[in-house]
Amino acid sequence: MVQKIRAFVVSNYLFGEEGKLENDDSFMETGIIDSTGILELVRFLEATFSIKVVDEELIPDNLDSINKILAYLQGKLPSSAAAGNSSPVEAA
Repeated sequence: MVQKIRAFVVSNYLFGEEGKLENDDSFMETGIIDSTGILELVRFLEATFSIKVVDEELIPDNLDSINKILAYLQGKLPSSAAAGNSSPVEAA
């Protein structure tokens, strides 16, 4: 899960330049992602992990770093998916 999120962030917001991006780095404070970028990130999370992000969940505590996204997804996904087990779709 972390690799997918990191790859999306690096590809879409850092233009392939991973640099010193740490999993705890705040996207907003470091200027990596702005408010429009958050919407793109949400679309990615919804499509990739088959979840629905509701308006009340669009807060920095859920989406402002790789680690915060991981914690948020662990609360949204069934325990086997959050643990990193492959879904049948990913295994195919």
